[in-house]
Amino acid sequence: MTALQTALADKRVLICVGSGGVGKTTVAATLALRAAVDGRPSIVCTIDPAKRLANSLGLSGLGNTEAEVPASVLEPLGVHPKAALHAMMLDMKATWDDLITRVAPPDQRERIFANRFYQSLSTALAGSQEYIAMEKVWDLRRRSDYQLVVLDTPPTAHALDFLDAPNRVLDFLDNEAAKWLLTPALRAGKVGLSLFNLGGSYVTRALSRFTGTEMLQELSSFMVTLSSMNEGFRERARGVRELLEDPTTGFVLVTSPNPERLDEAIHFHNLLKQNRMAMTAIVVNRVHPVPTPELWQDAATLTPTRRAKVEETLREQQVLAQQDLEGMAQLRAACPGTPLIQVPRFGLDVHDLTALWNTGRYLMGDDALA
Repeated sequence: MTALQTALADKRVLICVGSGGVGKTTVAATLALRAAVDGRPSIVCTIDPAKRLANSLGLSGLGNTEAEVPASVLEPLGVHPKAALHAMMLDMKATWDDLITRVAPPDQRERIFANRFYQSLSTALAGSQEYIAMEKVWDLRRRSDYQLVVLDTPPTAHALDFLDAPNRVLDFLDNEAAKWLLTPALRAGKVGLSLFNLGGSYVTRALSRFTGTEMLQELSSFMVTLSSMNEGFRERARGVRELLEDPTTGFVLVTSPNPERLDEAIHFHNLLKQNRMAMTAIVVNRVHPVPTPELWQDAATLTPTRRAKVEETLREQQVLAQQDLEGMAQLRAACPGTPLIQVPRFGLDVHDLTALWNTGRYLMGDDALA
């Protein structure tokens, strides 16, 4: 069995990571699809705002609720899933709202929802997008019957934004500077005017930069309201961190053969290893295939003018393919022990189930680049 075949049989969570624009969404959807076909109830969670994933799965759209992919859409491929496949597109605000609804006492929810700092939380707090995505996966794993949850992570060039997300949330809740600044308000249960007499202090300026806004009053109100729920948040953040390190969680690093992307992938791979994350495989997507002898033979049968143009195209493709081969050799040398899987550059974007299924044939080793 290939690395990804083994993962689809054994893992409970697969997290597709990497830079933006390398095909994480396609890989994530394909893995969930193949798992369902093989008999494991699965769900793919994406952050992708485009409708590409929904269209690929035969759905008119995706939202923050789980939608089942009709088995009938696979019938034209001659494929009959043995288990159900679901998909959802994470709405960050709706997911945070769901979390607050579960954690906050009923009499405090509306106050939190109306708070301006809370409303900008997904962008004001570093790592909040990454955290809430993993929190959703943790919640699905804990309360649902899915045997496999596949996460398409937010695009990021910095692996630590993702890996440190649970710690950053915990650090925010335990922030000593914020506690020192807000102690009078927290003790009194309200925001006192004396709090803002420190407007020129280093802590105040630092906290203003931290939030990216001038809304210390909103932050104070938010912290006061949140203080009674800190332990609930800490418990969930610890659960997210444990899920990242769980042996049934695997990371699939997706990249392209572009030199810049390869450097980022190597850095990402090293950080995952240093953080004791289980690397399942590296998927190199959109690899230029080497022109086959048959293509050269076909070109030789054309008229001289057409033959010259076709052969020029084949030579260009050969150069690109050679560059990709050199890049992947560099990747293998830098990431020893991690399986490397190649998916070719297709003539058209992956936008339907046929293309997803063809992608899966390369991911699972049914087809391979020469």
